[in-house]
Amino acid sequence: MEVGILAWIVLGLIAGALAKWIMPGPDRGGLIATILLGIAGAFLGGWIGSLLGFNTMGGFKPGGLVSATLGALLLLYLFRTFKR
Repeated sequence: MEVGILAWIVLGLIAGALAKWIMPGPDRGGLIATILLGIAGAFLGGWIGSLLGFNTMGGFKPGGLVSATLGALLLLYLFRTFKR
């Protein structure tokens, strides 16, 4: 496994926790869904950030944490919206 992908998975765990802390509320998926949304949000935020030139997918940078958290917030919002 490439180190960059492993870094985004760990970053996703942090981003998922931050997203849940920023946007608290009842989630039916629980901790596992929050972690998975955080990882997916990290990939989404990192991908969009790299397209816009803010960060690269190659490792951990402070801008990556911001974009990963924003991606996790977006996915958490969409998850809550469509779960209703």
